[in-house]
Amino acid sequence: MSLIIGDDAPDFSLVNQFGETVALSDFRGKKPVVVVFYPLSFSGICTGELCELRDNFGRFERDNVELLAISVDSKYVQKQFAEHEGYKFSVLADFWPHGGVAKQYGVFLEEAGISNRATFVIDKDGKLAAKFVTAPGQARSLDEYDKALDTLHA
Repeated sequence: MSLIIGDDAPDFSLVNQFGETVALSDFRGKKPVVVVFYPLSFSGICTGELCELRDNFGRFERDNVELLAISVDSKYVQKQFAEHEGYKFSVLADFWPHGGVAKQYGVFLEEAGISNRATFVIDKDGKLAAKFVTAPGQARSLDEYDKALDTLHA
């Protein structure tokens, strides 16, 4: 499934690092959401990317945007990862069914059993406002996030 701008974002419900269930629909009508799929917790590029988001979290708070990071790791790994790196945003476990949410968004890499690096900006009405995907091994830049967040003001 390939999502296009203007599509309804597929709803999901996953557990975060605190053991809380987080559903995309919880934010509908309240605030926009940025969904950040990444391959694996504790891996080099993924850790670097999420630490950069942590260090620039004000960009998301400024626009009252909920930031949700998702990988196929278990909730136990997500808890350790988030605590180790000091993430204040939700780090969600797309563990079972394995990569189920990544599959809904068309970013699951079957041959590797992980999601691709993909970001989806969802407006407060639940519509896809922007998306970007990088090649395996290539980190996303903050500029891409800024451009994507700008679509919320268009």
